[in-house]
Amino acid sequence: MNQINRVAIVGGTHGNEFTGAYLIKKFAQFPDLITRPSFETVTLLANPNAFAAGRRYVEKDLNRCFLKQDLQDPTLSSHEELQAKSIQHTLALSKRKQADFILDLHSSTANMGLTIILVNSHPLNLKLAAYLSQINPLVRVYRCSFKSIEENPFVNSLCESGFAIEVGPIAQGLLKAMLFQQTEELVYAVLDYLEQFNQGRIPLTNETLILYDHLSVVDYPKQPDGTIFGMIHPELQDKDYQALNPGYPMFLTFDDKIIVYEGASTVWPIFINEAAYYEKGIAMCFTQRQQINI
Repeated sequence: MNQINRVAIVGGTHGNEFTGAYLIKKFAQFPDLITRPSFETVTLLANPNAFAAGRRYVEKDLNRCFLKQDLQDPTLSSHEELQAKSIQHTLALSKRKQADFILDLHSSTANMGLTIILVNSHPLNLKLAAYLSQINPLVRVYRCSFKSIEENPFVNSLCESGFAIEVGPIAQGLLKAMLFQQTEELVYAVLDYLEQFNQGRIPLTNETLILYDHLSVVDYPKQPDGTIFGMIHPELQDKDYQALNPGYPMFLTFDDKIIVYEGASTVWPIFINEAAYYEKGIAMCFTQRQQINI
């Protein structure tokens, strides 16, 4: 891979996820913190209107607006659709400003800890994720790869190199100093790694990486009219990245009936009871834990 010339740190893609948004504000105020000799680092508050309103989005989830076909569709004109096109122009289409690596900062109400979210298996992304999980055992790596970049609706579709950092649990619209600091440390570790990459001194990492590969999403128990009639079972709540075996409780209905996991094999749920996913019909995401060679 060619040298990294420009790194973009994006926050506030969701306006009520304050960790990333306020880190962007901090970095803009103290740019020396993210300055490295061999590349330029820029910051972007992705959805300032949603951030000002303290809302996830104004009209539409911005982090679902980056499908290639949507970016090329002139008829799409919601606030977030126009914002996505503007971000694409800044980070992907402008030769003067084009980003070689995009780091998108998010937070979750689910017990996600420190999570790296990969949208592809680019060697640099895998090696960097392995490095981060090696220097910080709390880091986990979730891969939700798409068959092609055209199918990726996230900000990270704009650049092959880069990924999202997801931290939690934290409620929407507030800050937690510990998660803020942990996210900040991960950002610096990413920048330091890329600096060494440019200098031909890539830090040694383990030859293997534990990945949680996306399998499927699971909705809440619902009535025929679409209304929810159950919730995450207490024994599963906050158990992100822990094994869920066949027969284990998943949901508790409002009439106190237990719904168990009926799959044939063990899965590792994540994003359990994420507040922002109620509207998407997602109670959790199933993943498969595996070890890969890098």
